[in-house]
Amino acid sequence: MDLSIVISLYNENESLRELTEWIDRAIAQSPIAGIEYEILMIDDGSDDGSWDTIKELSTANPHIRAYSFRRNYGKSAALQTGFREAAGDVVITMDADLQDSPDEIPALYRMIREEGYDLVSGWKKVRHDNTFTKNIPSKIYNFTARKVTGLKLHDMNCGLKAYRGDVVKEIEVYGDMHRYIPYIAKNAGFTKIGEKVVVHRKRKYGKSKFGMSRFFNGFLDLMTIWFLSGFGKKPMHIFGVWGIVSFLIGFVIALWLIIDKVVSQVNGLRFRSVTDQPLFYLALVAILVGFMLFLTGFLGELVSRNSATRNEYKIKDTIERDTHIS
Repeated sequence: MDLSIVISLYNENESLRELTEWIDRAIAQSPIAGIEYEILMIDDGSDDGSWDTIKELSTANPHIRAYSFRRNYGKSAALQTGFREAAGDVVITMDADLQDSPDEIPALYRMIREEGYDLVSGWKKVRHDNTFTKNIPSKIYNFTARKVTGLKLHDMNCGLKAYRGDVVKEIEVYGDMHRYIPYIAKNAGFTKIGEKVVVHRKRKYGKSKFGMSRFFNGFLDLMTIWFLSGFGKKPMHIFGVWGIVSFLIGFVIALWLIIDKVVSQVNGLRFRSVTDQPLFYLALVAILVGFMLFLTGFLGELVSRNSATRNEYKIKDTIERDTHIS
């Protein structure tokens, strides 16, 4: 199989027929006409008749394969299912709302097959969304994502992306981590990540399924994935270090207060009781926080060291030799 097109959808019944016809037309009228491709549609628990429409379309279109969830699990779950089932050497993801243009498919396919990219992310350089509810928050979100991940992508959350087939088999998407698939791929060792300006179209049917909350959740997910990628298998390296720093700060402050009191007392100077000074209680808090952070890192190390996947590593290639000596 040359190409798998993975489409996650939720209540997009009105656009499905037009979308599949457009995909077929875009491939048939392009330089990649004649390749073997499939359209994988993952229905994320729609209740508007989307699944009935997909079943009807599949009877007339041999390229369509589809899966329907019993309930709405989210876009990450739909993409992970699509990645697992995709058989193509190149995998392209796109949304079902017709805001992603299927005319981009041939160019994305060529960038993976001919230019050797592991992943190509779309960039909706000219957007047709509401400026205040979508554009401005999106710019802030992408700026932060670039700084944290080190990936110079302008639109990390764009649904239109292309992957080498082995990339989608190596990564795992869960929760709401679909927003950071390029970062997940980078952490898995796929470093040739590119970007392509793509056409963004106004929504033709229905309304967006995502509200402003996705931006706040996106920042939290970014912090989570950054932490897990850097310290998931070595939690002591962050909790232990900051625990020791906090403990030492508190210990030094407390020691200084005690020494200051003793010196003043020996020299007959006025002094305040150590326990009467607010700084002493701040020192105690710092000592306790440091101890708790260190203990958290220690427990994290115990969990990590006993994990069944502690020594699982992604191998890119191998060279085997017959070591049997007769």
